[in-house]
Amino acid sequence: MMRKTLLALGVVGSLAIGATAQQAQPNQQPPVFRSSTKLVVNTVTVKDKEGKVIEGLTPKDFVITEDGQPQEIAFVEFQRLVTEPAATTALVASTPAAPPATTPAPAQPTPEVASVFQNGIAPPASADIKYRNKRLIILYFDQSATSPPDLMRAYDAGLKYIREKMSPADLIAIMSYGGSAVRVKQDFTDNKEKLQQVIQVLMYGEDKDGDGVRDPDIEGTEFGQNDAEFNVFSTDRQLAALQTAVTMLRPFPEQKSLVYFASNLRLNGTDNNAQLRATENAAIRANVAFFPVDARGLVAMAPLGDPLAKSPGGTGLFSGASASAASSRFQRSQDTLYSLAKDTGGKAMFDYNDLSLGIVQAAEAQGSYYIIGYYSTHPANDGKFRRVKVSLSSANSELQLAYRQGYFGDKEFSKQSTADRERGLEEAMMLDNPITDITVALELNYFQLNSAEYFIPVSVKIPGSELALARKRGAQKVSLDFITEVKDDPYGITQTNIRDKLERNIVDSTAAQLASQPIHFETGITLLPGKYVLKFLVRDAETGRIGTFIMPFNIPNLNNEKQRLPISTVVLGSQRVPLGGELASVSKAAAAAVANPLVFENERLLPSVTKVFSTSQEMHVYLQAYERGATETQPLIAYVSFFQGDVKVFETQPLPVVDGLNARSKAVPIRLTVPLDKVPPGRYDCQVVVIEPTGQKVAFWQAPIAIVP
Repeated sequence: MMRKTLLALGVVGSLAIGATAQQAQPNQQPPVFRSSTKLVVNTVTVKDKEGKVIEGLTPKDFVITEDGQPQEIAFVEFQRLVTEPAATTALVASTPAAPPATTPAPAQPTPEVASVFQNGIAPPASADIKYRNKRLIILYFDQSATSPPDLMRAYDAGLKYIREKMSPADLIAIMSYGGSAVRVKQDFTDNKEKLQQVIQVLMYGEDKDGDGVRDPDIEGTEFGQNDAEFNVFSTDRQLAALQTAVTMLRPFPEQKSLVYFASNLRLNGTDNNAQLRATENAAIRANVAFFPVDARGLVAMAPLGDPLAKSPGGTGLFSGASASAASSRFQRSQDTLYSLAKDTGGKAMFDYNDLSLGIVQAAEAQGSYYIIGYYSTHPANDGKFRRVKVSLSSANSELQLAYRQGYFGDKEFSKQSTADRERGLEEAMMLDNPITDITVALELNYFQLNSAEYFIPVSVKIPGSELALARKRGAQKVSLDFITEVKDDPYGITQTNIRDKLERNIVDSTAAQLASQPIHFETGITLLPGKYVLKFLVRDAETGRIGTFIMPFNIPNLNNEKQRLPISTVVLGSQRVPLGGELASVSKAAAAAVANPLVFENERLLPSVTKVFSTSQEMHVYLQAYERGATETQPLIAYVSFFQGDVKVFETQPLPVVDGLNARSKAVPIRLTVPLDKVPPGRYDCQVVVIEPTGQKVAFWQAPIAIVP
């Protein structure tokens, strides 16, 4: 559901602007106060054939249409940006002169020193273009994804730009993200001394009490403790933090450039695609362009590793595979930054040690432009894309224009009919860009049923605190719609489409559980080997909030596996619950139509979708090994290991598996239980090894996990 806030073509209040226009023309008709919020703001650059910015245009020179319908222009404001650098200044700590000798004054209590950090970005006043003829630049330091040496280099780059290259048109804001919340360290200002002071505090710490000792960094979180498992793996949190930052900037109609300093932002396969797209969409709606800067600078990669890591082993050392893998990992970390820049109209800077040039790129990308506003005549609040076209009158038709091509309209869920809500679900399923109003964590596995078919259990976890919002708004029940759709790749033919619904009354006991436990959804489908794309949607039918998850996946043909022992995916879980005993759990009948391998002895293994476990729990491991042509179980040996880097921290005793062969699927179930009470909290690579001594085959599986106290 789109909110009524400033989009890429912003949506802002209309009352005060109407009043301002009347004040400028006192002899005109009395002001007309409008109750809608459909003032659309676009930024337009007009240049001639030589690339020179054209000034002096008026509303009569522009023609705007929205979905082909002409729009009446409410105002046109030209933003003239002066790009010459201001006089160089530097923040120099000076030693005050010694005071003359006098009678000592009575001791006074040490006054509290005001923090240089700001609480947020101050919103613009109504009817005020707050930053006329100014260029808005945001320096965003991702402390969660940048090593201390790289952070210092990024801070130095900010200081260098402020001292040497900041122009009179520049207004700079400073934000940081330390892993839990986005902090606005400094609102937009052209005060060089204040900006330098804020960056120096980021470098060396703050000393509010004046005792000469750095104050401890105390940082809260906008997420409750019970949602911690959704925040452990940081990539989604980094992208969500960026989304939060651009949302703060949405009320300003001006162009904005956000310089993103980070040294690592690598997607974990396809798991982060939903948040990546949502972050980019939020930036486009807020008229923010990302200018990522790789704070690592120019990196020389040693083929055998740097001094901080021991040399790799194995045949990859001699074949070049190890060096190729390291180069590929490094490239993927830059690919994400490049995507952020490319999709929002910015530019990424890689492999250059003078990081201040990244800020220069962001500044030079902004030239003089027009802000144009009009009241949309589109009556429907359906959330659809509104295509905007800006052109000039025939006299100026040869000039070149650059502007945003459209925006998404408002959608009022509470006023929608049943048919409208159904159409909204269809539109959400058709969107290529995910919706992240509701946090969704999803895990997909595959198990072979016979020589051709595979059973695909889909497990979804939604934090209960997301749905507890319904209770706060007066709802008496939780009502959720679920849609699961699978299409083949690349043809896009729908293979299956499953819909389900959960309704549960919210009594006091259930409300308390919702605040501390997640909602589980499980379904299952049967597919042939191949490449597919799964889209999952959940909607809170009481509030209209939607969350979608898009994930491409591949089902291998295990019949073709000759060298290694064929195995299924590995399911990790911390809970085995009686069937029907889960809190607010939904299982589609399709999952029960076949023998669900996750059900054993009338208990269901709930996959830990987020791979987060507590030291007070046991970790249950389940997988299947397939023994083709066997009539009875060939003995297997399985064990689990935890690694941190190349160091093995923990390993279970080898478990012999001597029975359980399924005559149809030739699957041998393997169930292991790992006690975690003696494993130190931290992040690990969990490795499962299965050995078939008779056939001299082995299978490996590995995935990152986190263990918390």
